[in-house]
Amino acid sequence: MSPKALLGTFISNYHGCSITTTNEAWLSEIEIMQNVLLLWRDENGHVIFEYDIPRLGKRIDVVLLLRGLIFCIEFKIGEKNVLQSNIEQVLDYALDLKNFHLLSQNRTIVPILVPTKLDTSSNVFVSSVYDDSIYNPLVTGVTGLQQLISNIFIHSGALNEDPSLGADWIISPYSPTPTIIEAAKKLYENHSVEDITRHEADKVSTDKTIEYILSVIRESRDNRQKSICFVTGVPGAGKTLVGLDVAVKQSYQDGNEFIEDEGAVYLSGNGPLVAVLTEALAIDNQRKCRERGERKNLSDSRREVGKFIQIIHRYRDNMLAKIKNPIRNGILEIDPEKAIKLSKAGYGEVEHVAIFDEAQRSWTHKRLSDYLKRGGTYGNKLKIKDFPLSEAAFLIWSLDQREDWATIICLIGGGQEINTGEAGISEWIKALNERFSHWKIYISDKLTEKEYADGRVNELLANNDKVTYSSNLHLGVSLRSFRAESLSAFVHSLLSFNPDASMWYEKIRKHYPIVLTRDMDKARAWLRSKTRGSQKAGVLVSKAAARFKPLAIHVLEQGDENAVHWFLEDRDDVRSSNYLEDAATEIQVQGLELDYTCVLWDADVRCDNMKWKFYNFNGKTAWREETGKTESSLERRKYMLNTYRVLLTRARIGMVICVPEGNHNYISGGFPEDTTRLPEFYDGTYKYFRSIGLEEI
Repeated sequence: MSPKALLGTFISNYHGCSITTTNEAWLSEIEIMQNVLLLWRDENGHVIFEYDIPRLGKRIDVVLLLRGLIFCIEFKIGEKNVLQSNIEQVLDYALDLKNFHLLSQNRTIVPILVPTKLDTSSNVFVSSVYDDSIYNPLVTGVTGLQQLISNIFIHSGALNEDPSLGADWIISPYSPTPTIIEAAKKLYENHSVEDITRHEADKVSTDKTIEYILSVIRESRDNRQKSICFVTGVPGAGKTLVGLDVAVKQSYQDGNEFIEDEGAVYLSGNGPLVAVLTEALAIDNQRKCRERGERKNLSDSRREVGKFIQIIHRYRDNMLAKIKNPIRNGILEIDPEKAIKLSKAGYGEVEHVAIFDEAQRSWTHKRLSDYLKRGGTYGNKLKIKDFPLSEAAFLIWSLDQREDWATIICLIGGGQEINTGEAGISEWIKALNERFSHWKIYISDKLTEKEYADGRVNELLANNDKVTYSSNLHLGVSLRSFRAESLSAFVHSLLSFNPDASMWYEKIRKHYPIVLTRDMDKARAWLRSKTRGSQKAGVLVSKAAARFKPLAIHVLEQGDENAVHWFLEDRDDVRSSNYLEDAATEIQVQGLELDYTCVLWDADVRCDNMKWKFYNFNGKTAWREETGKTESSLERRKYMLNTYRVLLTRARIGMVICVPEGNHNYISGGFPEDTTRLPEFYDGTYKYFRSIGLEEI
């Protein structure tokens, strides 16, 4: 085909919004590869552009499968310089294929960097330091690429056509090697996750919950059945840590030997949480290796963490890529041409056990269906019309594809749905009742409280005979962690206008200071006076926050990398939360904690005569009250209040709540200087907090 015809095919198949620079790069790569491959045009081979490595969210410019070798080619169009970061990028791709891609694990992989304007080419061929059939990265300009590939064939002895790498390679399952799993285990053994998700439940409580979950998994395995566990706990009780521990311990039984085909994966839809946990563990591991005199690349540590901690959307999208499309009669079916059937997993994913953190945030059927109709997967923008399931139902369906056994662990935060389209726990129960009645259900006895599915869990499960309630699935707290339970109770009472809010405040303030101010400078001074050593402080705002620029506060931009810097950089880095300049939102901090926080309360949620009123800013001149009676409007108000529930439970040691005074100034003619920050927008909230007894600074 002509390069332009191929480009049109690429754009059509991509479905997403391809931009001019991407199109130009694709056209250049097509022309280059067509010329380079003329020598082998009569041989059996495959060229794959924009290859998504399963579940890792990484995309390789070009993969060439020829004569039994795998070439990973990364183009830098218009570049003439060789950058170390680009060499590391293409080597990372090769290592990811070796460690996580089933049909690459016993193959020779050749990473090649192509800065197109470079006028030299590699001429030394050696294996990488990893000693695993991966070549050390090679570098060449466009003019030397064909000769370099020829030289590799000679050096590796690949002198004849070899059709063994075929179309199946493109649909190869995600499958971690025992080597990467062992490395991940060693990394986690001396982990410091608790520094990021510092739980306050005592070890006896968490161990009891972990053991109960592992016993459910064992029973499911022994009886070849499907099961699901719902785990609850107050903020700070250690749900994330329990999930990670289960993921690791499930893979290591019987004297800590790796048990093949019994692994688990920890999945979260919370991108910032996954990014911060991954980076924190990786940095800590690299530091410990250096202290022992071992060399360790940060990218290797990240790869090892990535075995256990992953983004849920990539897991979901990997399963979506296997289904028949278009969907007929509302029934999901695996397409055998898009998936390889494994002897034990069938068409399911390789893990028997999937741990879904913040499972209450899974998407409703409408949100997921609308998203997929537009073409919204993480990798190739795959369009799927008339998708029949909610995200919870689809995740259960995904594990149900295993032909032997499976267990799902749902970690649940009560009242923490914060985005439109987040279904809460009721959608999981609905899916189990209606579609997966053969699954056994193990559920925390605390899941019946109002914060979970509006207290309707018992009602929803009344006719399901597969249910077992257990207190072991609630992360209880001890006297040592009085703070976590009391803070949760105080915040619940505060937001519900319960008359016992003052009582809870008096109980907690002796162990956990909560203070009030209307002056952001005083709030910053209070935080700085409290933090010691490596302790972290930060400013938190709601995503709907709109009028904080006058207070010299910048809302942290979206993007996982920004959250990583905000949480993990030292206090001498301006990107650190400790600078108290960038404020993180509920999206960036859910599931994570700081030592001290300032919750900066905007005019989006206002107290008026002991009722909350909810407003959205139009981005220019005015706030608009959310007053609709529709289900979606009521849902939005619930999410807006839950936002503050999340923000008020992020501090481990203490917090200051700042309710601004607004702008009291008037211009000539008697008109307010700033109608978007009128004092009455804030005064009701401030007076309510004072009436509870919050100490003012």
